[in-house]
Amino acid sequence: MYDETIQRSARRQGIAPIDFEHPYQRRIADSFNRATTDPVSVILTGTAGDGKTHLCRQVWKALEGHDEDWASDNPYLTISFHYPKDRMTWPDSEEPSLYRSVKIHFIRDLSGWAPQQGAEWDVDKEALLQKFCHSLFSPDADEIFLIAANDGQLIESFRRLKDTEDVKRARQVFEDLLVEDRQEQPGVRLKFFNLSRASSAELFDLAIKKFLAHPGWDELKQGLPGENDVFGPKCPIRQNYELLGTPLVRARLRSLLELCDYNGLHVPVRQILLLLTNSVLGHPDVSQHLMLPSDVPKVIAAGTVSKASLYNNIFGANLSEIRRQSITIFDFLERFQIGYETSNRVDNLLIFGEDDEILGGYFDRFIAKDRFYGADDRFYAAKHEYIEGTSEDAEKDREFLQMLVAQRRGLFFKIPREAELELNLWELTVFRFAGEYLDDIVEVVKRGAVVKRPLVSRLVKGLNRVFTGMLINSDRELYLATSGNHSQAKVSRILVERVSVEPSKGEKVILRFDPASGRVLLSVFFAPDNIADFNLTLIRYEFLSRIAMEGALPASFSKECYEDLLAFKSQLIAAYFKRQAKEEVPAGSTVSLTLLSLTEQGNPDPRAVEVMP
Repeated sequence: MYDETIQRSARRQGIAPIDFEHPYQRRIADSFNRATTDPVSVILTGTAGDGKTHLCRQVWKALEGHDEDWASDNPYLTISFHYPKDRMTWPDSEEPSLYRSVKIHFIRDLSGWAPQQGAEWDVDKEALLQKFCHSLFSPDADEIFLIAANDGQLIESFRRLKDTEDVKRARQVFEDLLVEDRQEQPGVRLKFFNLSRASSAELFDLAIKKFLAHPGWDELKQGLPGENDVFGPKCPIRQNYELLGTPLVRARLRSLLELCDYNGLHVPVRQILLLLTNSVLGHPDVSQHLMLPSDVPKVIAAGTVSKASLYNNIFGANLSEIRRQSITIFDFLERFQIGYETSNRVDNLLIFGEDDEILGGYFDRFIAKDRFYGADDRFYAAKHEYIEGTSEDAEKDREFLQMLVAQRRGLFFKIPREAELELNLWELTVFRFAGEYLDDIVEVVKRGAVVKRPLVSRLVKGLNRVFTGMLINSDRELYLATSGNHSQAKVSRILVERVSVEPSKGEKVILRFDPASGRVLLSVFFAPDNIADFNLTLIRYEFLSRIAMEGALPASFSKECYEDLLAFKSQLIAAYFKRQAKEEVPAGSTVSLTLLSLTEQGNPDPRAVEVMP
């Protein structure tokens, strides 16, 4: 799924490609707008599949470049464009003297244009990039550039250039803009767009809307296809397409991508399109594991329609394990462990719900009445053998357990919002607090509201347990403690400071949203100008919530979060001493230490100890 390949295939097949406006597209196009009097260079960076080449093509079209030139395999193209000399010039004026000609260099794939690592630079290519670096700091330059490159390749390519003064300055600018997540720097004639900063959830909204509205689907419906035909009433492709269009499935899928965003996992456009395609066409038993029209009658005749389940395809279950692990979107979704995580209530619903007075309604609604991907004869037979224990065939038991995985995945997309709490929807994932994180944290701070006090208290309690290494139950103050040698010790009993959670003398602990980075921040205020921020990702929220409620976590889940929190404690202690440095502390003949211990109820019991120097 590369832009050039898609365009060629679309022309050859006579099918319109899926196309939508990227969230950054207008800002990028405006950088080359005819009305601007001072056009500047643009760099598009990000991960593979973020749409860099596609956006370059949109700019090329806006500058009236020829399609035949763009269709060539050359990653480097040039075009000249006329811009007004001053702000008084109307963009549509036909007076030539009012315009100046600017040459625009397109490098639409820096990695394909630059020499391979270890090879020497072509003299002309290196000279061109040297010219680019010079143009960034020259107000009189009449040549500008549009360069597309993956972020790692961008830095690496310019690191291999000769160390002129302009190249050194340009490298530093690129690194600063990447690290600080900014698009411009004063005095530099460059706009820098990191496409990996675009919201995966927003990209999903744009992509699925165009995917479902593609005219090709309506063409398949025309002619009233028969029972066993593609897009007929028994066709799994049609069922998957219609399921994908239901509000509940779309909402749950969007939630997963939004949670990826808040876990620091960016999903590029290419991967979202791959996800949608695989969701509708996936089947493990057909060639390439994706159904063609000719496969549909065979799948129906073989009675394997259930293997085409959208609910399994979303997680790449139609693919081999090796193939699935190599695809970014399936690797990300696998981390939720949907299908493998469960609760007693859900498993009771699936195994005993058929005869249960309370759960029977849910079983009938979600499992029995789903004629495509619900319970079939194989499921009922395997369930009966599993319950009765009559089968000694381990393979049959494994087959039934795989059926349960598929049904749990289905439930994740079938349980309506009003039944989420009753059926513990998010216990079907490894992130039990994910729904709460989205609804009661993210949505609240994004609209500038205050998060409920019990949720903040739970986070503070979790922080205190990590910071002290003890099962402390305090949630009204944040306890900063060390072991005496350093702040990274597992158990810290020497109290440095207590920070009030509620506003008091400039101190407070709050949750807030940072629009610039799109992050949820846990902010600890020592003073209005002395703040320590912690990026509260989903996994960190889950970690602190479980620590607060359960006391401990498996090491495999907690190690990285634990280290991040200890680093945050060091940041907080540094902020505390920064405040102390501004305050005059009278010198004394003794040193006072506060030792932290706990009562039987887990409440902190600090005791001061004086040490003679």
